Amino acid sequence: GMVFDSKKEANRYTRLKLLLQSGVITDLECQVEFILQPDYEINGKKVQSLKYIADFVYTKDGKMVVEDVKRNKTDVYKIKKKLFEYIYKTEILET
Repeated sequence: GMVFDSKKEANRYTRLKLLLQSGVITDLECQVEFILQPDYEINGKKVQSLKYIADFVYTKDGKMVVEDVKRNKTDVYKIKKKLFEYIYKTEILET
C-alpha cells in the first residue's frame, strides 16, 4: 500500500524492512520531515518554512541514520543537504 518515487527507493525499503525484522535496525520511518528554517513573516507576508524530507530514518547501533535514495542530485537537494547536516549534525547517507 505504499507509493515510492522510484523502483530503487521501493527496493531499498524492502531491504530495510528485512534489516528491521532481523533486528539490525530499529525505528524505521519513511518520508520524515525536518525543518531547516521555520515559518517567518516579512513586511506583513508569511513565508513558509524550508523543509527537507528524508526517504528513510532509522536507528542502527544506537545512532539515528538519515537516508536518501538518490539517482541525481539537484542543486536544491545539495543546498538542503548542507543545511540539514549543519543544523542536525548528522550526515545524510545517500544510497
